[in-house]
Amino acid sequence: MTETYLVGVDLGGTTIKLAFINMNGVLIEKWEIPTNKKDNTIVEDIAKAIEEKAKSIGILKDQLAGIGMGAPGPVNLETGVVYQAVNLGWENYPLKEKLEQAIGLPAIIDNDANIAALGEMWKGAGQQAKDLICVTLGTGVGGGIIANGEVIHGVRGAGGEIGHITAVPEGGARCNCGKTGCLETIASATGIVRIAIEKMQKIETSILNDLYEQNGKLTAKDVFDAARKQDQAALEVIEEMSFHLGLALANLANGLNPAKIVIGGGVSRGADLFIENVTFYFNKFAFPAVAKGAEIRVATLGNDAGVIGGAWLVKSKIMNH
Repeated sequence: MTETYLVGVDLGGTTIKLAFINMNGVLIEKWEIPTNKKDNTIVEDIAKAIEEKAKSIGILKDQLAGIGMGAPGPVNLETGVVYQAVNLGWENYPLKEKLEQAIGLPAIIDNDANIAALGEMWKGAGQQAKDLICVTLGTGVGGGIIANGEVIHGVRGAGGEIGHITAVPEGGARCNCGKTGCLETIASATGIVRIAIEKMQKIETSILNDLYEQNGKLTAKDVFDAARKQDQAALEVIEEMSFHLGLALANLANGLNPAKIVIGGGVSRGADLFIENVTFYFNKFAFPAVAKGAEIRVATLGNDAGVIGGAWLVKSKIMNH
């Protein structure tokens, strides 16, 4: 009996992560290729990369069950059309159709934050919880909401846009989405830096001021490093971010009553500084029964969440039909 493999693909603006994963969710092989936006050869590059890698490690094409892929934007699940992927310059792009034509394998496309949530549910911090909120804090704030084992998509594929919950109703900072005061303007890496620059102007004796003068810029990591040294401005930034994140997650959880809330993305590397604060505010603002039922955890799969979630899509959707 030859083994069957699942192909997971996580399409990012800079790199495309790919993996062959077995039916138990074990990574057999993972690698990445650059995202060629300039010539838009993304689909051809993926097809070629999968075929070449399979050949080099001795996997036959008919051992591949299909491709599960995350794209950076809302997706029509039925057709696999990406409504919009701003950083790739795509609008109404028929990704599923093009990919299936290029490689001759069934493909299933979803949003990248959704597949990361599925990955964490299957093999990560979600521990197979069927009701789960996954929030990714990176350059922006993404998310995936899973109810009864299924990702919430909504009518335009934009379910789970946790980053665009309004945190500051009046006078908030402008967000890339066109609104103001989104959670993304506070809890993302860019939001953390923005708040830090505001705080520095009020607290002049901060490590952050020195770093800013030395480097001409600040990073979220700088803020976390300063907070670890008990820098007042940096601690205030983390307090503000924790308050808004805890509040937003509590309001979301009141609608879902999840077992797990998983926090991932690059910013989660500073979770030792904010997870307790976020949990405190979450417990304060969530309905008591909801707060008791939910555990807030840091994501464990890192950059592998997307490819593992993509593989789960193949296993659950293609293999079971």
